[in-house]
Amino acid sequence: MAETLHWQKSTFSGGAEGNACVELAVSPATLHLRESDTPGTVLTTTPSTLAGLLEGIRGGSVPTPPAACP
Repeated sequence: MAETLHWQKSTFSGGAEGNACVELAVSPATLHLRESDTPGTVLTTTPSTLAGLLEGIRGGSVPTPPAACP
């Protein structure tokens, strides 16, 4: 039986209504992330893996992509 995930909007989404938000759901061993405009596409990871990625981005060892051109 599939578990029901309870999605929460990121506080970094600025409180905007509509489909411009990052959402997070937590299950016992994993984190699930999605964009509200594409709810069928879900990134699933562990807390430690996500923490390592964020640490690398903040520390500069993981480069961020260049801004998209208009």
